[in-house]
Amino acid sequence: MSKEMTGAEMVVEALKDHGVDTLFGYPGGAVLPIYDVLFQQETVRHILVRHEQGAAHAAEGYARSSGKVGVLLVTSGPGATNTVTGLTDALMDSIPVVCITGQVPTHLIGSDAFQECDTVGITRHCTKHNYLVRSVDDLCRVLHEAFYVASSGRPGPVVIDIPKDVQFARGRYSPPHNVHHKTYQPQLDADMALIREAVAMMAAAKRPVFYTGGGVINSGPAASTLLRELVRLTGFPITSTLMGLGAYPASGEHWLGMLGMHGTFEANNAMHDCDLMIAIGARFDDRITGRLDAFSPGSKKIHVDIDRSSINKNVKVDLAIVGDCGHVLEAMVRLWRSEAMHAEQPPLEEWRNQIDVWRAKKSLAFRSSTTTIKPQYAVQRLYELTKGRDAYVTTEVGQHQMWAAQHYHFEEPNRWMTSGGLGTMGYGLPAAIGVQLAHPKSLVIDIAGEASILMCIQELSTAIQYRLPVKVFILNNEYMGMVRQWQELLHGGRYSHSYSEALPDFVKLAEAFGAKGIRCYEPKDLDAAILEMIDHDGPVLFDCVVEKSENCFPMIPSGKAHNDMLLADLSDDAGVDLGAIIDERGKMLV
Repeated sequence: MSKEMTGAEMVVEALKDHGVDTLFGYPGGAVLPIYDVLFQQETVRHILVRHEQGAAHAAEGYARSSGKVGVLLVTSGPGATNTVTGLTDALMDSIPVVCITGQVPTHLIGSDAFQECDTVGITRHCTKHNYLVRSVDDLCRVLHEAFYVASSGRPGPVVIDIPKDVQFARGRYSPPHNVHHKTYQPQLDADMALIREAVAMMAAAKRPVFYTGGGVINSGPAASTLLRELVRLTGFPITSTLMGLGAYPASGEHWLGMLGMHGTFEANNAMHDCDLMIAIGARFDDRITGRLDAFSPGSKKIHVDIDRSSINKNVKVDLAIVGDCGHVLEAMVRLWRSEAMHAEQPPLEEWRNQIDVWRAKKSLAFRSSTTTIKPQYAVQRLYELTKGRDAYVTTEVGQHQMWAAQHYHFEEPNRWMTSGGLGTMGYGLPAAIGVQLAHPKSLVIDIAGEASILMCIQELSTAIQYRLPVKVFILNNEYMGMVRQWQELLHGGRYSHSYSEALPDFVKLAEAFGAKGIRCYEPKDLDAAILEMIDHDGPVLFDCVVEKSENCFPMIPSGKAHNDMLLADLSDDAGVDLGAIIDERGKMLV
């Protein structure tokens, strides 16, 4: 039943009706009517961030870890523009976010009024959809549509720009019922004839590989369960993108590890030499394919994706299946079982043996040290001491992000939150805050770099205010590590502005905010320090001082094929600088 209320009341009522219990925001003049309504209710909890970019990333972390829509509320002008990085990040990584922005009154739009900007114009290309609501009569419909668009099909961010006079105006509000969008109707169920063809191709394959991405996780927990069952039934090897980690367990017998620019030797070579690639919920981005004209040249390719525009966008495929990953996987499992399908075993066993040869390279190995903490070792110890503790991991962006993906092993979906497509430094801490609010009793760790963490360090104040025990595990090598690595390997060792000068004392910085600070220099002290971090009941900044010149391998250099990888030199005469010896083919000696 509809009832009359103000536009501001409609906003809050819609949040309640769509099950929103946590709202990230920062007040300002153009949204004060909404904030006034928030003050008079207790259903929706508002979390005050310290920067609007932090609100967007926190909403992303909340959404990615919970499967719900993340919501933020900001004012007009700079409030709205400060969200653009987070909105673009959510668009690139397909995260469902609704961003409500205030706007100057309708009669002032276009007059360069105080804190006015063209929010719809600015966010048009970094959102899935956006709205400027000029009449309170449209507000109810737009609010419900926004949640539908953000969460259905390929998820993504939606902006609702609401002028201040529309927030004061009165209109009719109705609860959501059979919500849809007149032009947006994503296809969930795929063509069964195409699925049958895909299953037949799978049964005929001699060197198959599953290539999975974040779309499997976005489809919901059932999709990950079905993926695991399909891998078990077929016995096919499986790899994953950065965003897809956890959909298949890292302990699974068919797991190849992550693929791509810093993926494993076995995963990238399996992708290159396979005769059938089954891509599910992945988009063939450049960090996976390397040089496009050399990408898996001998394989047939099946692509399952809910986003029709992703099909044949980067790589031409042989069979395209448009539909929700979960629906397609369910049909594949059902067909494989009901028709007693199986792949020919001798070729499949030979394929597994070849993969074992690649795996024997131990491409993630590194030179250990008893005097200096190696960053890979730090992540390994963090994993060993936190596994089984209901842990969630976020990251910033850089070498530490790749080491986390390589050495922290995820068994379940929605446990790994990182910025994949946009590569946003500063993502991890606010995302961890969002995750902690979604899972208040869980252990939430942001694996960070000393450069990235400073991008949104102000959000530590948010963690303090709301007593959120997020742990920030900083791999401090005093460099923008990935930039330094590229400069070493590709720019003659000219380290142009990549040294992190004038760093704060992270222990004192933590204490200044009211958090706990911990510093560790030596491998022998690391376990005890990590346990101290875990056991502390509040926020922690952990300054883990690691080897400064360590490089992240494997690595596909820019412009190279995806099987043309640099591997770490582990020979006895290797120095600390692992990027020093490259053979004539551009591969590191192993």
